[in-house]
Amino acid sequence: MRAPLSWLREYVRVDATADEIARRLNVSVLEVERVIEIGVEDVGENLSYLRVGRVVEAAKHPNADKLQLCQLDVGEGDLRQIVCGAWNFGVGATVAVGLPGVLLPGFPAPLDERPLRGELSRGMILAEDEIGLGSDHDGIMLLPDGIEPGTPLSDVLAVREQVLDCTTTMNRVDLLSMVGLAREVATLCNGELLPIDVEDAAIVGPGHVDVRIDDSVGCPRYIARVLGGVSVGPSPMWLRARLHAAGMRSISNVVDITNYVMHVYGSPLHAFDRAKLDGGGILVRRAAAGEELTTLDGTRRKLDERDLLITDGTKAVALGAIMGGLESEISDSTTEILLEAANFEPIGILQTSERLGLRTEGSNRWEKGVDPHMAEPAAVLATRLLVDLAGAELIGAADVHSGLPERPVVRLRPERTNRIVGLDVAEVEQRSILERLGFEVSDAWDVTVPTWRSRDVTREIDLVEEVTRVVLDRVPHTMPLRRSVSGHLSREQRFRRVVEDVFVGAGFSEAYTWSLVATDPAPGVLRLPDPMSGDQALLRTTLLEGLVAAARENLDAGNDGIALFEIARVYLPAEAGGLPDERWKVGGIVEGGFEAARGALEVLYDALHLELRPTRTTAPYLHPGKAASTGAGRLGELHPALLDGAWGVFELDLVDLTAPIPERILYADVITFPPLRQDIAVVVGELVDAAALIDAILEAGAPELREARVFDVYRGDQVGEGQKSVAIHLSLQVPDRTLSDDDAAVVRDRVVAALAERFDAELRG
Repeated sequence: MRAPLSWLREYVRVDATADEIARRLNVSVLEVERVIEIGVEDVGENLSYLRVGRVVEAAKHPNADKLQLCQLDVGEGDLRQIVCGAWNFGVGATVAVGLPGVLLPGFPAPLDERPLRGELSRGMILAEDEIGLGSDHDGIMLLPDGIEPGTPLSDVLAVREQVLDCTTTMNRVDLLSMVGLAREVATLCNGELLPIDVEDAAIVGPGHVDVRIDDSVGCPRYIARVLGGVSVGPSPMWLRARLHAAGMRSISNVVDITNYVMHVYGSPLHAFDRAKLDGGGILVRRAAAGEELTTLDGTRRKLDERDLLITDGTKAVALGAIMGGLESEISDSTTEILLEAANFEPIGILQTSERLGLRTEGSNRWEKGVDPHMAEPAAVLATRLLVDLAGAELIGAADVHSGLPERPVVRLRPERTNRIVGLDVAEVEQRSILERLGFEVSDAWDVTVPTWRSRDVTREIDLVEEVTRVVLDRVPHTMPLRRSVSGHLSREQRFRRVVEDVFVGAGFSEAYTWSLVATDPAPGVLRLPDPMSGDQALLRTTLLEGLVAAARENLDAGNDGIALFEIARVYLPAEAGGLPDERWKVGGIVEGGFEAARGALEVLYDALHLELRPTRTTAPYLHPGKAASTGAGRLGELHPALLDGAWGVFELDLVDLTAPIPERILYADVITFPPLRQDIAVVVGELVDAAALIDAILEAGAPELREARVFDVYRGDQVGEGQKSVAIHLSLQVPDRTLSDDDAAVVRDRVVAALAERFDAELRG
């Protein structure tokens, strides 16, 4: 939302500057992305060159058919001659004038006096786009009659505007309104909240409007007001300028008023041409299967039973809370309107908006949960503006609802606020903060929540947050003294931190990559039904896609020595279309090929007191001859087609990795007798895994054999083609004596016999 400060200051009296307001809002409640400066620069005497003028004479330029030669009173005594190319005004018009010396937005230099087709032009009659108040350049701005010539234009229009560009959280829809922002600014900056004093128009007609609601869940409240004698035309300049600063396009006085009031109260409105409603009434219902509606954007939309419709009892005239229908649109010939100020259930609106791919300023508010109590003041203000600016008369009104929601009452313990925030906030200050934010606080600290906060303030901790965010600037930058600890990290959280520390210590940098990817090797990968883009259409089942992309970006940036790891979730497809199986995994990519990846995992396994025993495998992303399984995942060399150079990669499931680690480590007595060490070498087939050899050796050599480790592999003429020689270090040890060479020979014979039987292995001399 964009909030022009001149507009905001109509509802709050505060001395704070735009930057101060933005800083306090950023700290407390929402993100102010920037303060936008629009309009004419306020430097030196620049604004003094902008005046209100009255056209005294206007005639065709003697030397140009498309120009007017005008004489204007700008409060100087003598008339000022100005040549103008617009023809939407005449004698007596009140206009905006730029005098020589003024620097206008987009102009390379200050305005000067110059002859145009032989006649001296001593200034410029201004269009709205020439001073940043709009985008229209079809004609000059026409100001209300009665303004004294020579009046500074800045006294009439906000020719220099500062606009807060705000992004609110999902739960604070009240901040998508000027009154909501004003309330926050008044509280945070010690300002005074100014009330909106509007006198409702009297009903001058029969007063009956037929409104029926078939779905009170989808539409809890519907206010309809019928206004006759409407004159549709351009909005006054002040209204056009405010909407432009707020990021909206001016359409007509009737439509602009509905948009203006939406910005004031945050409750969207809509106006129908009543002559286009069969019977002139309203029926709110769900759509029929296959029903269609052409919306204001000219798109024919196919609806289903989930969509809420505004109808005239015969046909659909609007997609409830999202967009009006083209057939009931306000036009220049409209003389009678039906003004809608309703309230809608947010979840259904969100689902319809997403399914149809149709988002509007109104739907953005409705899907967050607009206060149903705001519909009435919005209707009153819109009616008053339609009477004043469009010459309308109120001839009928209806307010249909089945009861408005009660305001929640929540008990607050002021002392708990102090314990949680770690700051001593006096009870009188806590009460003052809550009351300035619109809460009512009883002597017993029963707090009645205002209607515009009833969705998100339901517990005591919510009230604590309201107090805390206002005094957040006073919270010291040091942590408060903790006298007790009520929480702790889970085993899984502690383990993830250990893994992070190990890889950082091994020289890796942590990466964060997207959970949504363009491609994934897994069959049945979950696809988003309506992705934002093709690059983020799938829920990843592996971390390697993102890590490879991150490594590629680092290469393109000229970095070297790249070693990245990531600990994050992947999303494995579930059976029968259920929710995905979310698994924590650790993945990594490092320059140096297979050995670099294996070295990193050896460091991790050593730190966890686990044994790394890779076995041959094949896997997507990996080089066909350099891929291994660890039991908890895979490691190997990245397929050369995916990235230039030799890259080692790994990906482990953290649950499988931690499975062998016991909850409690049991003590085992240290054997004091020295181990007996021997080495053997066996010749086996090329496809025999070293890990399988070790398993067989440990099984055959038990219980005397304590350790077996491969320390060399030889391939060559001495062992023959398709064979390899594997050298294995054996360590024998028992707790009750020192083993002899004879004992070792017995164990060695058992080991050799087992290897010969299982792998057709031969002992090398």
